[in-house]
Amino acid sequence: MDEVVNEAQNAELIKELKQEPINELDQFVKYLSAERNLSPNSVDGYTRDVRQFLKFIEATGKRIQDVDHRTIRTYLGFLQKQNYSRRSTARKLSSVRAFFSFRQHHKGIEKNPTEIISAPKLEKKLPNFLQEDAVDLLLEAPDQSTPYGVRDKAMLEMLYATGIRVSELVGLGLDSIDYGALEVRVFGKGRKERIVPVHSAAAEMVRTYIKDARKALVKKRDPKKGATTALFVNYRGERLTTHGVRLIMNKYVREVGLSRGITPHAIRHSFATHLLEAGADLRYVQELLGHVDLSSTQVYTHLSKARLRDIYMRSHPRA
Repeated sequence: MDEVVNEAQNAELIKELKQEPINELDQFVKYLSAERNLSPNSVDGYTRDVRQFLKFIEATGKRIQDVDHRTIRTYLGFLQKQNYSRRSTARKLSSVRAFFSFRQHHKGIEKNPTEIISAPKLEKKLPNFLQEDAVDLLLEAPDQSTPYGVRDKAMLEMLYATGIRVSELVGLGLDSIDYGALEVRVFGKGRKERIVPVHSAAAEMVRTYIKDARKALVKKRDPKKGATTALFVNYRGERLTTHGVRLIMNKYVREVGLSRGITPHAIRHSFATHLLEAGADLRYVQELLGHVDLSSTQVYTHLSKARLRDIYMRSHPRA
């Protein structure tokens, strides 16, 4: 970066740069949480991306109000030299674009310097998913003679029965499931509520967990913290985190000998793929997954077609 300024010669400028962007970043974070109602994970992602951009601006000696489309292109070139993938670069550009859109509408700046910048074209990646027999192996892996095993069994059953995200799973409360209607009330991205059906076997597994295992786990909770309404709790009787679910999933993936890289999201992918292969309507699956854009769901049709072609090539006598 040839434009990096001499910090000793520009101490006042650097001081000014460090004050203004941080204040604006704080305001941007509050806007994401309060007005756009994004999840904590999404807010953290935006914050990291925008903070990285602001540090780059500081290093090049520019002020935030001096940023134009050429600065954005230089930043994208910097990311490329740092070997960021196209997907990561596109996400970072999206975060910076949102930041300048915020400044445009809340700070009165005339132009968004990212408007004429195109995101890098992304390679299409088919999501990981499990065959039905592999899902069966995974769901049967927990040892149901222990409270943790009962919890894990209920958790895995819920993931595959509903296709919900892991963040939605850990957000479930004791009142989230209507056992009579066999429905789950889920809060997805942007705290948008949707109702997802759940089959009776999974719902009954959750009831068993609540009746026995959960009671044993919440006994370990610090009495000073009071009761918790979280459905799935950890060994301390506190709400299970997304990281905790991933660790639990990794344990069972290793135990049953599945390939590495199978995450809770792979169960969501499996849920969607299996429904489409069984003839479910694409828009119905879109509604179940909570996708705003149908194109987000269409990736599963490509996946399904790829599998069907593989079956054809292996099965047809003349293939």
